[in-house]
Amino acid sequence: MLGLADALLGVAITAVLAIVAALGRALTPTAAAVSAVFGSAIVVLAGFPYLGLLALFVLASSLATRYGFEEKARRSMQEGRHGERGVSNVLAHIFLPTVLVLVAALLPTLLPPATLSFLYAGAIAFGASDTFASELGVLSGKARSILTGRPVIPGTNGGVSSRGEIFALAGSVTTALVGWGLFVAFSVPTVGAGLFVGGVAAAGFVGCQIDSVLGETLENRKLLTKASTNFAGMGSAILIGIAILLLAGAVR
Repeated sequence: MLGLADALLGVAITAVLAIVAALGRALTPTAAAVSAVFGSAIVVLAGFPYLGLLALFVLASSLATRYGFEEKARRSMQEGRHGERGVSNVLAHIFLPTVLVLVAALLPTLLPPATLSFLYAGAIAFGASDTFASELGVLSGKARSILTGRPVIPGTNGGVSSRGEIFALAGSVTTALVGWGLFVAFSVPTVGAGLFVGGVAAAGFVGCQIDSVLGETLENRKLLTKASTNFAGMGSAILIGIAILLLAGAVR
């Protein structure tokens, strides 16, 4: 947990980032306010590298969303009116990372620092993997069902493409590398470099595939919304991260 001065600075930085996101139409004003509240809790309880990784994810997601926006809008596949994301999307991607931070702060023996940094990065890696796959993969012009392999319209829930899968992997790997760099730079306890980068990337990427399966099986049947599918996908990435740590003997 940050000291008072650093905590006030962290909250101020979070507020500025949220305002910039709203003014830049990356988030709606309400979504920006929500992100400021959750982001403040993250930075105060966990520190600046955690906020930094979250902020970089938001920036990368916004750039991916804006890429080819006119083409996405022509196909009615765009996010919002101008690429902005709403409250449900923000909560789907920030709620569980915040819960991890809260648990680590309240029950440090249950979720020690090295485990927290790994699982938190895995959750953000899922967000990057899913966003890159959907926002950049949809421009490939073709897609197939993740379950049956039959051709589907790009943007269909559960539809995947080779381009989308490449970007999904790139998103998770990049998040793992950036997360490792931030945590090492700020002396945050982590697991070994190989386990961290490989495990975080795997958790994020596999979680993205589970998200696609849930999209095809449940979201298409209106049993889940887009936000709840993302929430479940991120939850699966965290569970995969826990399994990886257990198999590696990094936690007991």
